[in-house]
Amino acid sequence: MVYRKILLAVALMGSLAACGQSFGEQAVIGAGGGAATSAILGGSVGTGALVGAAANVAYCQQYPSRCS
Repeated sequence: MVYRKILLAVALMGSLAACGQSFGEQAVIGAGGGAATSAILGGSVGTGALVGAAANVAYCQQYPSRCS
C-alpha cells in the first residue's frame, strides 16, 4: 500500500512539473502538486506546498526551455 501511494505521488508530481509561464504560475502549480503529494503520503500539507513551490520554480528557472 505504501508503494502505491508513493507511485501515485510521483506520477502526480511528474504531471505537474515544469508547468507555468510566469514565476507566480510556477509557484502556484508547484505548491498544488506539493500539497497534494504530501496529503496523499500523510505528511504536512503546508510543508509540501512550500517544498513543491520552491522545487517547481527552481526547476523552471534552471531549465526554461522545458517549462512551456
